[in-house]
Amino acid sequence: MPSPEINTATLAHWPTPWRFLLLFLLSCVFASVLEYFHLPAALLLGPMVASIFITVKGADLSLPKPLFLMAQGTLGWMIAGHLPTNIYLEIVQEWPIFLLGTCSTIVASSVLGWLLSRTGLLPGTTAIWGSSPGAASVMTIMSESYGADMRLVAFMQYLRVACCAIAAMVVATLFNVDGVKPIHWFAMSSSSGFIMTIAMSCVTVYLGVKLRLPGGALLMSIAVGIFIKFSGAFPIVLPYWYLAISFGILGWGIGFRFSPAVLRHALHVFPHVLGAIIALIVINGGFAMLLVYFADIDPLTAFLATSPGGADSVAIIAATTHADVAFVMAMQIMRFFVVLIAGPMLARWLSVNKSLPSS
Repeated sequence: MPSPEINTATLAHWPTPWRFLLLFLLSCVFASVLEYFHLPAALLLGPMVASIFITVKGADLSLPKPLFLMAQGTLGWMIAGHLPTNIYLEIVQEWPIFLLGTCSTIVASSVLGWLLSRTGLLPGTTAIWGSSPGAASVMTIMSESYGADMRLVAFMQYLRVACCAIAAMVVATLFNVDGVKPIHWFAMSSSSGFIMTIAMSCVTVYLGVKLRLPGGALLMSIAVGIFIKFSGAFPIVLPYWYLAISFGILGWGIGFRFSPAVLRHALHVFPHVLGAIIALIVINGGFAMLLVYFADIDPLTAFLATSPGGADSVAIIAATTHADVAFVMAMQIMRFFVVLIAGPMLARWLSVNKSLPSS
């Protein structure tokens, strides 16, 4: 097959295999650059940026829905697998601190999301979901089931992840950070555990779809994964290469939904969204200072615990520092589940209903 000439105006005339090859190569390049700078969620963000780029250039690619759902299931099992087993003990022992930290971040993000929705720049519940301080990938996937524009939610969520990651790395540098741990791509603690995890992931995705739950593939995987994690029925094993493939599929699935019109709208609202993100980081920095002075928690742990960047990205940073990982993850996970439960209600209550931007 002859190689197509590069046309910067459109990729519509390219054969489909060449479009997928370009998508794969660009995904690898973007993900590698983000990994080089140690940015969280690089393996999802890189493919998402690559798919947005070729989509607005007219590539017109799509993913089979079962593939996208399986990637959601993998994300759910990964979240369950990373829960510390002593999370409940940590919360019970210091519940006033966790209650204050959780509620303060949710209130601050909800107020800023409501202010964004009042501007009329973002449609429906998009501003609320885009401002929700849960795991960015989970909030993005769930938002579509509750009337939000998933493309703009992804833009808001991952812009906040990037800003929070930069802020966290600055604080970590000021308060003694260790080197970044190397990635062991093909390390696998248990082959049988991996097979069982994949099999159960297929089951939970199927059940989530059959039960017609909003975000069912993801939520059912998280729920069953947590039960398996704490019951010890079998180890949840997801090697890094498998996670990379799943994150890439999630990134592509989100990016393919963008269009030139949506991208223009995202750039139009960028100053307002960035301003809200900076305000949220500053507000949560203030809450972190309260934890330092009144609860005698070290500054890095306090900042990471209250960071609105999401449990998944914060976990990566906390694991490479001298922070109290159990405390950080306990507060992040507690907030994540509160947002997971209360998010749909808050979105309906706080949002200003407006039509979605045209694609």
